Amino acid sequence: MKSKEFKMPVFGVGPIYVITCLILTIGGICLHLKGYLYQGELREGKIIFIIIGTFLILFGIYLWIQAVIVEKIDKKIKEKKLITSGVYSFVRNPIYSAFIFIFTGVLLFTANYILLILPFVFWVFLTILMKNTEEKWLRNKFGKEYEIYLTEVNRVIPWFRRKSK
Repeated sequence: MKSKEFKMPVFGVGPIYVITCLILTIGGICLHLKGYLYQGELREGKIIFIIIGTFLILFGIYLWIQAVIVEKIDKKIKEKKLITSGVYSFVRNPIYSAFIFIFTGVLLFTANYILLILPFVFWVFLTILMKNTEEKWLRNKFGKEYEIYLTEVNRVIPWFRRKSK
């Protein structure tokens, strides 16, 4: 019996992830605007949510630009290279992280704390997708180099690189 090698599409799970999160974000905003989530709406302090939301959106855009344009991800994928420098030294999936930050920022504009459940849903969904698809593929493709990278860099939340033991 031949074993089938898993082939990762060029865009990975990105389209599935981003479209799903976009639909959930739009759905949450629509529920808020229609008044179905009025219990979670804050009466005071909305400006804080807007300020934090703006920073998250800007940070998400920054991450996306760094991952896609500065690191030239499309070129490195075609060259079959593992990217571990630049923004990829702080987070393994900066493009997906960018969308989490952008969608969370947009949700904060509603100043509705019930909608803050969605970023956790986004994170769990991404974790499940990554563990079952891209991480398996990258492990097979890059072996020990990727295993070390896994231990040093967070999957979704940007943070300082840890030294592997």
